[in-house]
Amino acid sequence: MYEQEIRTYAGLMEELCLTGLEVEADGVRFRLERMGAPAAPVAVVQPTGAPAVAAVPQPAADGVVEVTSPMVGVFYSAPAENAEPFVTTGCHVKKGDVLCIIEAMKLMNEITAECDGTVVEIGAGNNQVVDYGHVLFRIRKDEP
Repeated sequence: MYEQEIRTYAGLMEELCLTGLEVEADGVRFRLERMGAPAAPVAVVQPTGAPAVAAVPQPAADGVVEVTSPMVGVFYSAPAENAEPFVTTGCHVKKGDVLCIIEAMKLMNEITAECDGTVVEIGAGNNQVVDYGHVLFRIRKDEP
């Protein structure tokens, strides 16, 4: 097996969004595995009747609220692969605004803001797998 053939298989894995591939050719057997999540879907559709998931904000120091992941899944910062992200650092959000989408078991779950404020930090990258309790956003609450 030559390096070019392995690179061809690796490119095929990426093209088909595969995380693993096992090949046997000419008496040589090998397995390729890729870390990370598959590419984002072209369009994200909220299933009918599936409510948006409100992440529970966690109070932090200096009026900053931490929005954590309510589930294990894949973090998407935008509604589609080539779309603008829902929010960026420095954006002002209102209670109920969509911050991101977490894909879990092929369901797209919108994570919404629980307070008005300014996004000061985004704790996950697009297509990153996040765990339950992972800090997704830090939002500085507006002063009353």
